[in-house]
Amino acid sequence: MKIAWFCVPAHGHTNPTLGLIRELTGHGHEVYYFSFELFRKKIEAAGAYFIPCDGYDFEMEDRENADRVGKDKVFATELLVSSTLALDDMVSLRIREIKPDLIVSDSVAFWGKLTALKHGIPYVSSTTTFAFNRFSARYMKESPWDIAKMLFAMPRIQKQIKRLRDKGYPVKGILDIVQNDNETNTIVYTSKYFQPCSDTFSDRYHFIGPSIRPVAQPIEKTAEKTVYVSMGTVNKNPELYRSCVQALANTPWQVIVSTGANPEPLGPVPSNIQLYDTVDQMAVLSIADAFLTHCGMNSVSEALYFHVPLVLFPQTPEQGAVAKRVLELGAGILLESAAQERILQAVRTLLQEPSYRQGAQRISDSFKACGGAAEARTFLEEIASR
Repeated sequence: MKIAWFCVPAHGHTNPTLGLIRELTGHGHEVYYFSFELFRKKIEAAGAYFIPCDGYDFEMEDRENADRVGKDKVFATELLVSSTLALDDMVSLRIREIKPDLIVSDSVAFWGKLTALKHGIPYVSSTTTFAFNRFSARYMKESPWDIAKMLFAMPRIQKQIKRLRDKGYPVKGILDIVQNDNETNTIVYTSKYFQPCSDTFSDRYHFIGPSIRPVAQPIEKTAEKTVYVSMGTVNKNPELYRSCVQALANTPWQVIVSTGANPEPLGPVPSNIQLYDTVDQMAVLSIADAFLTHCGMNSVSEALYFHVPLVLFPQTPEQGAVAKRVLELGAGILLESAAQERILQAVRTLLQEPSYRQGAQRISDSFKACGGAAEARTFLEEIASR
């Protein structure tokens, strides 16, 4: 089986796929992974053929653009169309050369879905966040103002759709691109238990659980309780990090803070707090007792896998949806602001009240009961053989 795989230039969307890529290539399948130089080494290490998308005026490589996509639908539509057309000649040429049996693309790498439509190749969505339909989308909390802005911008969106049709993409409207329905074959990297409204999705949706890599470099646990703080690789929030350092200073806890190469000075650092630009997150979570997080899907899933309860500080609607589900299942506390007293109280509550760890344990058990990469491989083989 030959698979063409498309992904956005983001660690949080690439990393969950690597276990499945290893599973596929380990069983003799050929995977041609369209991505970006930053991710070449890890993609090739998983056994895939790497196809670079750099150098095609691909605007989603810009970190500020990529962050804005989650907040501005009109901008996202214009960007995805421009990116698709920038890659069109190269991708069409490589697809004709590879002749894949299947196209798999990240759920927001819409150019992969569009390529499958254009070339008449079976398509599978790879969803590293929650799967969204009209029921689970309620978790995104769109305001009337957001909807009004979308309606006001419809002429601009239709102009972008026309650009795609002029290049041979058979799309009628924006929903053809961004919406998966119950007829869309989909891999979701979570469990049915954690997925909101999971009973509203068809059996074409396979909930395979998160992709958890082994601990690479163990970290020593130096106190009875370990608290981990990270806002991910994209978010820069010096105010929160500064508040955390001040709030958690001189507590009896080991506090590990990953700042994501945040250049802002955080002031004096007490002895119980360890600051890092980056850490082996799996190693930290394997010893952690509480995690203050921006609620990125991967970070939350990794923490819950290790049954670590969460202090939730979401920054985007998508992260807000993840936070809402964690709250519903009793595995975390929402942080209302970056005030020091709020941070200290939230962490103390998680460490002292066992119900939060029990909630995290139930989600962890659901993850470990999933079929994982082997189930996803079988699913893809079945689709390719039809």
